[in-house]
Amino acid sequence: MKRISSVLLAAGAAALLGAMPAQAEIAIATAGPMTGQYASFGQQMKAGAEQAVADINAAGGVLGQKLSLSIGDDACDPKQAVAVANEMVGNDVVFMAGHFCSGSSIPASKVYEEEGILQISPASTNPKFTDEGGDNVFRVCGRDDQQGLVAGGFLAKQFAGQNVAVVHDKTAYGKGLADETRKAMNAAGLTEKLYEAYTAGEKDYSALVSKLKQNSIDVLYVGGYHTEAGLMVRQMRDQGMDTLLVSGDALVTDEYWSITGAAGEGTLMTFSPDPRKNPKAAPIVKAFRDKGIEPEGYVLYTYAAVQVFAQAAEKAGSTDLDKVIKAMNSGEFDTVLGPLSFDDKGDVTLPGYVFYEWKNGSYDYLN
Repeated sequence: MKRISSVLLAAGAAALLGAMPAQAEIAIATAGPMTGQYASFGQQMKAGAEQAVADINAAGGVLGQKLSLSIGDDACDPKQAVAVANEMVGNDVVFMAGHFCSGSSIPASKVYEEEGILQISPASTNPKFTDEGGDNVFRVCGRDDQQGLVAGGFLAKQFAGQNVAVVHDKTAYGKGLADETRKAMNAAGLTEKLYEAYTAGEKDYSALVSKLKQNSIDVLYVGGYHTEAGLMVRQMRDQGMDTLLVSGDALVTDEYWSITGAAGEGTLMTFSPDPRKNPKAAPIVKAFRDKGIEPEGYVLYTYAAVQVFAQAAEKAGSTDLDKVIKAMNSGEFDTVLGPLSFDDKGDVTLPGYVFYEWKNGSYDYLN
């Protein structure tokens, strides 16, 4: 009887173990424009998050558990971003490395705040994102008021006495950046000759270009994305204009040159110091390139966002939001962007913006 009982007990235990789920994974996500006209940035984020998860899991995971990654496509549409946020709630994610467009991150952040999910955006630069966001909101990129200060000061100094036009696409990112640049430029003593809005997604900007030509615009500052900026510079060249195009960090994609070709030569843009040039990031940059992925733009920023979450959770000893936030606010993190920490708003303490120039199909620091 004892033998039968022990056999039955052993069988029961085995059945119980078999019924138990495998060790739980920690669910995280990234979200951005995986489709649509800004999909190149979504692909940057996807590549960065996937590589970070693979590297962290290969090193043992977080708190002894593997990370699992969900990908959300918001197409840079605010309503779709909220739907994605709710989808991620259903996926039980504890961390969102997203979104890309400020107009997506801001409304989605309300869902994450309500549901107790940490959000670190790799790319959303509108000040309202952290100024008005909850304690759960952080970013590893800079802000439009930092970027605009650099751009506006540069324009006023370099193009004093020339005709400058400022245009924007009416989005939270594009208008926000244009307005901050304009404000800084005006404060430095240069007033724009034209200030105009345009509609994103159009293919024909000839009416705008004609207006620029009629006003003898020497420099066009674009608050918006690479797709429209690329078309504008092409159409300016088609009308015989040599007007210089200047813009922001939304031009940090090789797709800009694919749109402009040689017309994009000399385009200037602001972006943070290139993390690909960080010597400590060299092994990770090589890993991307070995896969045929150039870690441009926001690839490494997304990688860094995942790194920060992993390190904060380890420091907190938990994925509980309050504990992770405490770790986020009290520590420094070792990332591919370099060592970083956050201020009381959730903004990153990293070097500010610098100017780049497009030459021969790629961009590098302006000499």
